Amino acid sequence: MNYPPKSVGLVTPQHVHVTEPLALACGRTLANYDVVYETYGTLNANASNAVLICHALSGHHHAAGFHEGEDPDQGAKPGWWDSAIGPGKVIDTNRFYVVALNNLGGCHGSTGPASINPDTGEPWGPDFPIVAVRDWVKMQARLSDYLGIEQWAAVVGGSLGGMQVLRWSIDQPQRIANAVIIASAPKLTAQNIAFNEVARQAIRRDPDFHAGRYYQHGVVPEVGLSLARMVGHITYLSDDAMRQKFGRDLRKATYQYGFDAEFQVESYLRYQGEVFSKRFDANTYLLMTRVLDYFDPARDYGHDLAKTFAKAQCRFMVMSFTTDWRFAPARSREIVDALVKAGKDVSYAEIDAPQGHDSFLLDNQRYMDLFGAFMTRIANEREAADAS
Repeated sequence: MNYPPKSVGLVTPQHVHVTEPLALACGRTLANYDVVYETYGTLNANASNAVLICHALSGHHHAAGFHEGEDPDQGAKPGWWDSAIGPGKVIDTNRFYVVALNNLGGCHGSTGPASINPDTGEPWGPDFPIVAVRDWVKMQARLSDYLGIEQWAAVVGGSLGGMQVLRWSIDQPQRIANAVIIASAPKLTAQNIAFNEVARQAIRRDPDFHAGRYYQHGVVPEVGLSLARMVGHITYLSDDAMRQKFGRDLRKATYQYGFDAEFQVESYLRYQGEVFSKRFDANTYLLMTRVLDYFDPARDYGHDLAKTFAKAQCRFMVMSFTTDWRFAPARSREIVDALVKAGKDVSYAEIDAPQGHDSFLLDNQRYMDLFGAFMTRIANEREAADAS
């Protein structure tokens, strides 16, 4: 099997069962739970080179490399951020020990709605508690303890992942040395909440949803989940990207004067929705969009974002993309302005990229150069400190 250059190669997910109860922001408590995660690279003797990767809405623990049975020669795709993680890449696994995990409420191994509720012996389904970003950070801090990491050299995330990074800087200020926040926002706009609600309604109104208990019926609300993904996917791409990729290209030579997919963009969205509906859990999608809606750390500080960052001790790198209209550059500048007002060390870059919100996952040269320079600086500083 031939892995691509600079790949971390074969990786094996790891699991930890946590028996310490986790009190949640919603007022409920998880008595115990499972967390699945992957690691890339080697933790050094001082545990000073660890980097935590926080995933976005549909992400998970498999951020780089390949699993057993996945053959890149046969078209297998690597982890979702393989473009950035690996030996010699932006997050260089020759220098960093990288940890990526699946958050609570997920559907890729960590405890979530599809997991068995120990009190009933049935899947949690809609009974799974609504979690918040602050709950994920608590859980991630416990994983840090389990791995023997007192402080992360960097916590990194895009979109919803960036919100987790912000929460780390607020709630765990001594345990994060550098924060990398990409294509994110301090809270959702009304428009973003509206998009999430349309997606949720598409799922909840699917006849196969069964009030969230579709597991017991042996069905999946594929139509609703597919529609939800189609709505989301539109918001992740820019108008320019869609025009360049599809334009008004037809699937056939002429109009068919019907309601089947006439345009290439229609066919693409239908395909993306169908694929997603077969690999993601509908209850998890509902939960993750609610996590996004509720995120608003300044709410606890009189809606003053600068005061929110008062206890932060880390250095910040904030990046946005010119054509991202889901989390527009203005939202990143809100974060930067608040950090400057709070007297924090922050760098900001607005990167020209045509692909919209999804740019943070792609191999844009300017983006990777800036991101890489920041990570190289961290690695150099950590190695110099360890050598002294």
